[in-house]
Amino acid sequence: MSMQNLPIELYRAAQVRELDRLAIEERGIPGYTLMSRAGKATFDALRRQWPQARRIAVLCGGGNNGGDGYVVAALATQNGLDVQVWTLSDPERLRGDALTAFRDAQAAGVAIAAFTGPTDLDAADVFVDALFGTGLERKVGGLWREAIKAMNRHSAPVMAVDIPSGLHADTGAVMGVAVRADLTVTFIGLKQGLFTGQGPACCGRVLYDDLHVPEDVHSIIHPASRRYDGGDLPTLLPKRSRSAHKGNHGHVLVVGGDLGMGGAARMAAEAAARCGAGLVSVATRAAHASMQAAVRPELMFRGVESMAELAPLLARASVVAVGPGLRDGDWGKSLLQAVLASDRPLVVDADGLNLLAAAPLRRDNWVLTPHPGEAARLLQTTPGEVEADRFTAVAEIALRFGGVCVLKGAGSLIADERDGLWLCNAGNPGMASGGMGDVLTGVIAGLLAQGLSPIQAARVGVYLHGRAGDRAAQDGERGLLAMDLLPHLRTLVNP
Repeated sequence: MSMQNLPIELYRAAQVRELDRLAIEERGIPGYTLMSRAGKATFDALRRQWPQARRIAVLCGGGNNGGDGYVVAALATQNGLDVQVWTLSDPERLRGDALTAFRDAQAAGVAIAAFTGPTDLDAADVFVDALFGTGLERKVGGLWREAIKAMNRHSAPVMAVDIPSGLHADTGAVMGVAVRADLTVTFIGLKQGLFTGQGPACCGRVLYDDLHVPEDVHSIIHPASRRYDGGDLPTLLPKRSRSAHKGNHGHVLVVGGDLGMGGAARMAAEAAARCGAGLVSVATRAAHASMQAAVRPELMFRGVESMAELAPLLARASVVAVGPGLRDGDWGKSLLQAVLASDRPLVVDADGLNLLAAAPLRRDNWVLTPHPGEAARLLQTTPGEVEADRFTAVAEIALRFGGVCVLKGAGSLIADERDGLWLCNAGNPGMASGGMGDVLTGVIAGLLAQGLSPIQAARVGVYLHGRAGDRAAQDGERGLLAMDLLPHLRTLVNP
């Protein structure tokens, strides 16, 4: 049974169920064959990941996910492991393939008992979570909740079958409580909720197995979204011509850095330069300009106190990044007004987004990069509502405001009206620190300046930013600073 690299295509739960149906009804693969393959893939992954484990506790629910669990339990028993299945719904009421799997587990001599409470789970080296599949639509309660909480509290690792129980397959939201797995083996099609919101925290490492469903089945269903993995980087960031000069690579203007916030604009500017922009200027408060120029002389810092002083800088820029450290006072408002009046391609972040939320408008040649709080203001809702369905939120912002929207967070999402939804799962929790968003703004602006389209610059920018964060975090996630990404960005933009 082969574990593949993760595919690009991401699906909603209903789409994966349809792939399942097509495999069974159109391609004639028996459902129980698929279930047996899923159980074997799970068991093989368990043995590889925890070769020393002897005592396996499998928690089985009532549907086909529970059926997969019974297959795992039978295989583990046949391989001489000490296996205990805990059921959370009466196995005699199972139907179809899941009932067959239960009968086969009984015949293999698997110990099966009803789960009564957390103390049942004391003696285990590894838990196999086969409680809920992808069909979960309501909050988890009762004994099910107790079982999930007990697994999460226990020191033994957890392996999830297809999806961690309690995680919503389509949104990556937790339905009251969810399993925190160390490893998730998922089948037939990748569920988009595994990779964004709470998905990454619940899944641990994700392995994928197509269960030998023929590839042409997948071509029938159009994916709900796609993962961006940098495959087109060599094409988009080719080797430079030997006769290139700085004018060939664009001029980024960063507008921001109100009093006390000069660092934000400087971080964005440095990131744009490190990603290959030919020239980078910064329009900031006069009080910051001379001091900042001393620290990074390659950047052109301009003290700007009025719209009139910004006009000549806008005229020379090919791309404008607005928002880092802008604040929402009169200075910030007037500079944003001047930027919006120009026709330049824009990257809008931070206070630029907050000001935009107060006075919405649409344009096609910009990239908006909100975190969930800023996204909530743009949509006039709450951060909790945004996080409950990140895919809908990012698509809605792109629809209302035009251009491209990047919704930051675990599993950043990128949307535009024409090109659909993209997800980037590079990055790590060490990147939850001040200035990371300013660096991303600069990266995207630097790529726009070099001729990438807004959707290309957004996708590539989020990917490079996340990869640079992962490289920088090799020394440890805690204490990772935004500027630590810059040397890695320089390496990554030279594929």
